[in-house]
Amino acid sequence: MSTTDRGKATTGNYFEDLMPGREIVHATPRTLTEGDAAVYLAVTASRYPLFCDAEFARALGFRRELIHDLLVFHTVFGNSVPDVSLNAIANLGYADVRFGVLVYAGDTITSRTKVLGWRESSGGDTGVTWVHTAGVNQRGEEVLSYVRWVLMNKRDPSTKGGANEVPRTPERVATEHLRVPPELDLARFDPVVTGGRWWWEDYEPGERVHHVEGVAVEEAEHQMAARLYQNIARAHFNAYALRDSRFGRRVVYGGHVISTAHALAFNGFENVVRILAFNGGTHSNPTFAGDTLFAWTDVLERIDLGRPDAGALRLRLVAVKNRDPATEEQPFKVTDEGGRERYDPNVVLDLDYTVLIPRAR
Repeated sequence: MSTTDRGKATTGNYFEDLMPGREIVHATPRTLTEGDAAVYLAVTASRYPLFCDAEFARALGFRRELIHDLLVFHTVFGNSVPDVSLNAIANLGYADVRFGVLVYAGDTITSRTKVLGWRESSGGDTGVTWVHTAGVNQRGEEVLSYVRWVLMNKRDPSTKGGANEVPRTPERVATEHLRVPPELDLARFDPVVTGGRWWWEDYEPGERVHHVEGVAVEEAEHQMAARLYQNIARAHFNAYALRDSRFGRRVVYGGHVISTAHALAFNGFENVVRILAFNGGTHSNPTFAGDTLFAWTDVLERIDLGRPDAGALRLRLVAVKNRDPATEEQPFKVTDEGGRERYDPNVVLDLDYTVLIPRAR
């Protein structure tokens, strides 16, 4: 029996469709559950107690353990993918990422996006799109907002439009935009639970912390992670369609690299309470199943929040693949044949972010 395709399925937006000023309310809001939180911990091995220890969370003034900051980030991000980056070649970077009100199991997140700018590639066959996305809970409170830019396929690669409207993004999230939960009470913070020995005052700008362990990225886990976030970008799923692509295979979702590196960073930053902001971030090279990730953190700045019990640290989290930077030489950036400075091919993540940490007692 023959059938007729009446075109009811969408093919997603391409570069030409995301004109500056366009606003999108994304479909399928997501209620985050205890199951989602457990799966996130399973695929990342994150050990930060605030997200897996209800008694520790209650001691700090919260109702129970929280949904992991990065699970919130990935959920809002994934919700935007069908409208923003279904046809993306790569997610290139982030800026002005602000973590807002806390999220608990049972909260429902809705996301919306505004297109900020676009720039056609020099060859005219692709382009970069800048968007601002925000997620709110069922009470309309903002849980996350961020700017990201995406390398996009064009619907018609042969047509050149000359788009060149690039927005300016802040170098960092201003201190006044760092949201410390008002209910946080650090009087009962127990370092025995975290295993941490180091406080805000112990970290010196300029020091580097190697996180020692390495983690291999398995095909099944990065696929499960992307599914958990409902991130359906073809670059992560459609192996058949990617046969003739630049890499010829699926690329690991960059957010999974962030989560893996952040989980590794627990070793050396055990007393960190939560993420306050991403100041900027770059997925500098692709990661594939089978790669082993390592990470280090450079301390950039100690930020005084005007509180006697806590301060903030501005950190640079770097992830590399297939080389242990604690024991092997690993350049951060290299100069190519044209004299341009680029990330070393093994560097897969460069993330400038800010975290909340208690002061010494």
